[in-house]
Amino acid sequence: MTLHLSEIDRSYLDGEFGPGPRMAMRIIVRMAEVLGAEGLMDISQAHIDSTIYLGEAGLEFAERLAGYNVKVKVPTTLNVSAVDEHGWQEWDVPGDWADKARRQMIAYQGMGCIPTWTCAPYQTEHAPVFGQQIAWGESNAIVFANSVIGARTERYPDLLDICAAITGRVPAVGLHLTENRAGSVLVRLIDIPLRLQSDDSFYPVLGHALGKAAGERVPVIEGMEIRPHEDQLKALGAAAASSGSVALFHIVGITPEAPTLEAAFQGREPLRAIEVTLADLRAARSELTSAAGDELDMVVLGSPHFSVAEFQRLAPFLSGRRRHPRVELLVTTSRAMAALADKAGLLAPFRAFGGRLTVDTCILASPMLPPEIQRLMTNSAKYAYYAPGLLKTQIVFGSTQDCVESAVEGRVVRDESLWQE
Repeated sequence: MTLHLSEIDRSYLDGEFGPGPRMAMRIIVRMAEVLGAEGLMDISQAHIDSTIYLGEAGLEFAERLAGYNVKVKVPTTLNVSAVDEHGWQEWDVPGDWADKARRQMIAYQGMGCIPTWTCAPYQTEHAPVFGQQIAWGESNAIVFANSVIGARTERYPDLLDICAAITGRVPAVGLHLTENRAGSVLVRLIDIPLRLQSDDSFYPVLGHALGKAAGERVPVIEGMEIRPHEDQLKALGAAAASSGSVALFHIVGITPEAPTLEAAFQGREPLRAIEVTLADLRAARSELTSAAGDELDMVVLGSPHFSVAEFQRLAPFLSGRRRHPRVELLVTTSRAMAALADKAGLLAPFRAFGGRLTVDTCILASPMLPPEIQRLMTNSAKYAYYAPGLLKTQIVFGSTQDCVESAVEGRVVRDESLWQE
């Protein structure tokens, strides 16, 4: 298939806008050729995952682009950094790592990116709108934008994301195109109790099961009897993008491109139909726990980053209580959400409880945890999925209330009643 380029695309390739934009466009064009695209298309926003310092190559790439004095062409937000810029000294982050992570942050800010430093850009003032063509990196951000908002983005990997932001152009393929946004896998919820559907812990577990069942396909969920709030949908998408590669899901009657089952499938027949029962969910929940016994070193919340609403829901569990001296409680969030939560008086009970806050980063992206932290508990299926491999830790999955009770007791405490027949 021949790739057709516009005059402006060719101007980039000819170097009329300078060496940095030329380099970015060459990468975009090469990726378009690999994907078999017929042409490129405009985007009006980007979110950059390449901000995370992972090694010398990513830092060199960012500083080379910044050295060309390039500026992003569209409003561009930034994902988490590899370091809490102002609080890294409180943790086990090596000084040279922090220095290089800061250099990478500076490089992207120098290109005109907005220093949001969050994996949840959809919860900022920069959130896109329905139908908007965007280029987002970070798996949970991608699936939320596509599914819950109805904006359109492909799964943009590191380095390609900033090239899209600099040129304002992307290959016209994949989920940018209406025909590729149709559902392909039908997921029927069978006899799931309303009490469980109303609980926050249901959504990461369902997402974990969904990702394993759907893989890269677009699943359509039928049978949801509760209208989930934003953070529940956030948890569902983050889990599905971790255990699978889900970049778009539909929930009939809830998400914007699925007012009906027929609309979700764009009139086509599903390639596959799956039934999800309470027993299936119990099995998925069990998979999210790798630790045996009730020993515990840390409770960690905030993947994706904690929202103000999550701080509001957490506060009543903490009021008048104190964590066990043996167990840390850590919440990760963005500097913007932390400031809003503090202004609303939501951090006072958190601090009185003995909780610790880190902003603009994530335990999966930063070498911040001391080696004695070996057993974690979380309400995040994303943390539960990645922590054993990335952090070499054991992990227990539980509800937010389970996590708080465990932090108070100094051992793992889980309420199993919601998951019974």
